Amino acid sequence: MGMVPNQRVTRLGQTHDEIPVSNSNGASSSTATAKKRWYNLMPLLVVLVVVAEIGFLGRLDMAKNAAMLADSFYQFTTSFSSAGDSGTEEEFGSGLVGIDRGAEAGGCEEWLLREDSVVYSRDFEKEPVLVNGGDQEWKSCAVGCKFQFNANQKPDATFGVAQQPGTANVLRSMESSHYYSENNIDLARRRGYNIVMTTSLSSDVPVGYFSWAEYDIMAPPQAKTEKALAAAFISNCGARNFRLQALEALEKAKVSIDSYGSCHRNHDGRVDKVTTLKRYKFSLAFENSNEEDYVTEKFFQSLVAGCVPVVVGAPNILDFAPSPDSILHIRELKDAESVANTMKSLAENSDAYNQSLRWKFEGPSDSFKALVDMAAVHSSCRLCIYLATTIHEKEEQTPAFLKRPCKCTRGLETVYHVYVRERGRFEMESIFLRLSNLTLEALESAVLSKFKALKHVPIWKPERPESIRGGNELKIYRVYPVGKTQREALYTFRFEGDAEFRSHIERNPCAKFEVIFV
Repeated sequence: MGMVPNQRVTRLGQTHDEIPVSNSNGASSSTATAKKRWYNLMPLLVVLVVVAEIGFLGRLDMAKNAAMLADSFYQFTTSFSSAGDSGTEEEFGSGLVGIDRGAEAGGCEEWLLREDSVVYSRDFEKEPVLVNGGDQEWKSCAVGCKFQFNANQKPDATFGVAQQPGTANVLRSMESSHYYSENNIDLARRRGYNIVMTTSLSSDVPVGYFSWAEYDIMAPPQAKTEKALAAAFISNCGARNFRLQALEALEKAKVSIDSYGSCHRNHDGRVDKVTTLKRYKFSLAFENSNEEDYVTEKFFQSLVAGCVPVVVGAPNILDFAPSPDSILHIRELKDAESVANTMKSLAENSDAYNQSLRWKFEGPSDSFKALVDMAAVHSSCRLCIYLATTIHEKEEQTPAFLKRPCKCTRGLETVYHVYVRERGRFEMESIFLRLSNLTLEALESAVLSKFKALKHVPIWKPERPESIRGGNELKIYRVYPVGKTQREALYTFRFEGDAEFRSHIERNPCAKFEVIFV
């Protein structure tokens, strides 16, 4: 049986020793070797043809020529490598001209998913966030969350100022800073609190006076059977605002008021508040201080009862209104007379009055739902999510995370890997944005597509009254960078157009966002 001597051949710049194998008839496999040489030369020949064609089509600019060349070479080598035994990466070399390794391995998205998937050192399911205080484990929280005193374990956070390195100091209060000065966010920071939990939507973890589960806010209004126009429940007669003067000013303007509280009492106060309010057209929802976001049960119980709240209190009370015409606001004492006239006018015009309660039948505004939905996750759980997020953010500054590519370029196209989660959740989901369409509209579209594909159920779904849960369609209210306060997220933060959004993506590799669905 004759053998052909060893040969050395050159393949796209690489050399290999080849030993042709005899066939079953004892003949040399020189034909196979020739065929293999032809396969080896094919990519080069095709590239030359493509170059010639592109040169012939001289109307295309140079950038387009380069992209066409890269794409043509990528498509050919991919199909060629699957066409025969010889088309392997080992023979052609590991690099593809102008192509990221990400594109070679099944596309940029697949490559980024693999390259950016660095595992965090702490698993919060096995090692829950630990807060010193109380004795409760929040099993329904989106992150492992425990409140307890454990002398043998260093907590992630503690209520009060413990001044223990590595432990966050937490202030939690639902009182007005007009009475408790330490509840002022800036002052709390100066006193050593790392995390502030107050009624302010600008605090780290806001705590409010209302949740869907607390009352049936969509209960239909009842007949208004009382002769007096309004009911009042005011017990602190030394409030640091003008609420008592406002009550007196309304009475002076001939508004009849049944007062059940300690101040100006003219009725027995031993009654159920919400049941009583249902019989009145108006409720005096007068807070004890005029502080932004300080909105207590006085206001929300009035909404539940189906009467129109007349408000003295938060200057931004309209942010908390279910519809713009659902409340009356005495901003300053001098407004009391005009508000009194409006109350009397509405009381005499049933159509106009019913317009104020139309939200009870048509549903509240998206802004109201987005605000109240926040409380669908208990503030203690939100504290744990905040702490876990902070712990992850610190780890993301380590070399293992900083070396993540976060983007992939193939030809003229760059794909960005960004992350998104629903507010109230902890785990992030991957989405991908392309440089050629790096817009706010594309961001929202990608978020919707991702969560629809996941058949995502919004976190507030079980909490909201059934009449305002909506169908199965997802609707975005806001998408904003993780770390924004709820005041920023709901009211003040906006990217100033697509250019600022693109700049944010470039400055923040693997950028993280939160989405609010309504």
